[in-house]
Amino acid sequence: MSRRVAALRLVGVGFFIGSSIVLGVFAGLWIDSKLDTRLFWLIGLILGLIIAFYGVYQMLLPFTHNTQDKEDS
Repeated sequence: MSRRVAALRLVGVGFFIGSSIVLGVFAGLWIDSKLDTRLFWLIGLILGLIIAFYGVYQMLLPFTHNTQDKEDS
């Protein structure tokens, strides 16, 4: 994997983290406004964090495989 591709992938990780959390909170706030509650923003935040961590893990998995392949050679 070239350095440029790796750098672009890492920039994408940052955008993915931010967008997952923000979308989760906004979805929770929207549900809260429809149901007149104050609980779903927190559920949206937690769900956004879980999605962000899982997505980052999946995005960075090729980097770990690349490192292990170089060490085995």
